[in-house]
Amino acid sequence: MTLTAYIRHLTLLTAFCAVAMANAQTSDGLLTESRLPIVIINTHKAINADTKVMATLKIIDNGQGNINHLDDPANAYDGFCGIKWRGNSSLSFPQKKYTLETWDAEGNDIKASLLGMPEESDWVLLAPYNDVSMVRDVYAYALWNEMGHWGPRTRMVEVVVGGEYMGVYALCERIKRDKNRVDVAKMKKTDIEGRDLTGGYILRVDAFDETDATFKSKVQGIGTGWGDKTITWTICYPKKDSLQNEQMEYITDYVNQVEQAIAELPNAQEASPTGGGLEGASLPAHLIDVQSFVDYFIHTELTLNADGFKRSAYFSKAKQKKDGTGGLLAAGPVWDFNLAFGNCNFCNADNVEAWVCQGCETNPTPALWQTLIGNADFRQAVCQRYTELRQSILTNEAFGDFLDAYSLELGEAKDRQLKKYPELLKSSSSQDNNPWSWGGWGWPGWGWTGQSGIWFAAYQVSSYDEEISTLKQWFAQRLDFLDKSFLLNKPITSSLSDGLQIEVHGNSFGIDSNKPLSRVTVHTLAGRPVDASNSLPHGLYIVTCEAEDGTMVSRTVRR
Repeated sequence: MTLTAYIRHLTLLTAFCAVAMANAQTSDGLLTESRLPIVIINTHKAINADTKVMATLKIIDNGQGNINHLDDPANAYDGFCGIKWRGNSSLSFPQKKYTLETWDAEGNDIKASLLGMPEESDWVLLAPYNDVSMVRDVYAYALWNEMGHWGPRTRMVEVVVGGEYMGVYALCERIKRDKNRVDVAKMKKTDIEGRDLTGGYILRVDAFDETDATFKSKVQGIGTGWGDKTITWTICYPKKDSLQNEQMEYITDYVNQVEQAIAELPNAQEASPTGGGLEGASLPAHLIDVQSFVDYFIHTELTLNADGFKRSAYFSKAKQKKDGTGGLLAAGPVWDFNLAFGNCNFCNADNVEAWVCQGCETNPTPALWQTLIGNADFRQAVCQRYTELRQSILTNEAFGDFLDAYSLELGEAKDRQLKKYPELLKSSSSQDNNPWSWGGWGWPGWGWTGQSGIWFAAYQVSSYDEEISTLKQWFAQRLDFLDKSFLLNKPITSSLSDGLQIEVHGNSFGIDSNKPLSRVTVHTLAGRPVDASNSLPHGLYIVTCEAEDGTMVSRTVRR
């Protein structure tokens, strides 16, 4: 480290330590100790939504069964980070979401393992402000993971920023190209021809700005809203400043081929989730990873995500193999579910019998999803996969166990969250207005004019327990509806185990069976290590397998 850098390092530490000492004395009193890890962030500049500012990042985690105190020394991370607000409509919420980068004292990215997750520099602190259950994002990512794909790992924490208690958060992996995240080939500027040009790429259908590399779809989107129905694709990786013209042209042409091939499937114009299509129609399996598209469709429709298919909709494309196979466009990973699971009153998201793929009044939805489900082959694949999942990870009991386990993990933290943001709960004097219902039961609308401004929430509850009960009932109602369309009469035996197996075969976790495992670890849902050599109580655990080449894959497993 140069003398200038060393002086800068000491100056920053002095400034941040002074704030940190004040924080321990001037805390608002909502948090002094927690069974969840505590994340403490201090800056000497105001956090904003545009540019990351330098901050100190402390993570306190004294281990399973131990209490973490606000003034304990940092033992899970103690260093610098860059931080800014993230989100769109959520920027108006009092509980902000944050983008984090672990930094050194000079502001350079450094890789770090946070709470047992694989080393990386890019992280997210997800605020469940408009999700009283605090579990919608966490469950959606875990479900995608259990379906056999990489889903962002999460750890529940409590966060203090500048001495102010900000509430319960999910410390989460950010979607990024990495062997332990979106595992596609690293592209160089010289990869402009042949097999090297074929991958890897990460794409997204979402909001965009001038800093993004984008292209327009040649197939019009669908929806009931006014205005242009053109779909815009964003190339997330390679980043715009390193993306070459040849790479831009290649991936644009490839997506155009995919969308055109799907649009030309038989009966494309009359496609619907419950009918249409011609027997024997052929899917473009030479262009897309059909299994990932099947799973993504099931996941999005199950969650009834108001932003589903048209916002935060990610895709990836791997590099073609030497033998000419592979290199297909895959759907996923999944992201952003704060408006899902009946939590939103627009885009038919408050109607338990609605279809996300049919579009709605907001952003246009890519037509490919409605067209695919109208195809007999794709619909049959969806039915087979859905029936399999209904016998394993998509049972009502599995979902209920997940909610109960998280409620237990959150403990008193969930009470502090609701004390910090009391406007999230309905008071005894609240009047029921704008009612909506399904299956003969319903909830009042969230049309209040308090500081939260969550005008788009579909209902309000009086307590956390009521929210969990509501969510369980909604999930059961949604599954009943999907059963009518997709559940086959003859169940398929599930290959998933209901028990926790410590001796795990790598290929059952999505790791190449030719790669021997070097380590298998077990954690609680909060990310604390568990001694798997002893008898484990029944519940949910995170099992992580690591291959000798460093590849890590995690699954949420029920014992």
